[in-house]
Amino acid sequence: MSILQDIASEEHNMEMTPMIDVTFLLLIFFLLTLKFKTLEGKLSAYLPKDVGVNSSDSEPIEKVEIMVQVVQEGTRRDPNNLAAPWGGEGRFEYVGRKLQYAVGPQKTGDLDELKDRLDRLFKADDERPATIDARKGTVYGDIVPVLDVAVEVGFTDITFVGEYKE
Repeated sequence: MSILQDIASEEHNMEMTPMIDVTFLLLIFFLLTLKFKTLEGKLSAYLPKDVGVNSSDSEPIEKVEIMVQVVQEGTRRDPNNLAAPWGGEGRFEYVGRKLQYAVGPQKTGDLDELKDRLDRLFKADDERPATIDARKGTVYGDIVPVLDVAVEVGFTDITFVGEYKE
């Protein structure tokens, strides 16, 4: 047999004890040299509350509240033939439906008058947000013209009031 075959046939065992010792020594070394970063922003400080940049209370921003309410329900009709009643499927159109728009205590049934009121309010303060409060019985087609008027006047921050419960 050759020397290479003798070396290949011999069984070699690795000793794991020195490797484990080195691993633990490295672990201890890294734990001892580790420095935790102190967060300066997390330091507790007792600062006076009544002086500084924001010493006054902030004023709440008054919103322009637009309420849309159904005054007269009207009848649902087929949009292709308004004389025919709605069949129950597909699109429909209201005939004789009357809506009431309110901005604060002032009420109107005319979109042009609503536009004039919103225009005056927007010119008084162009930073004011607006809310559209769609009351019970209103549909998407009732709200879109009001939203269009508010956007046309210049309102950019418009929110919608959630579900109305009596």
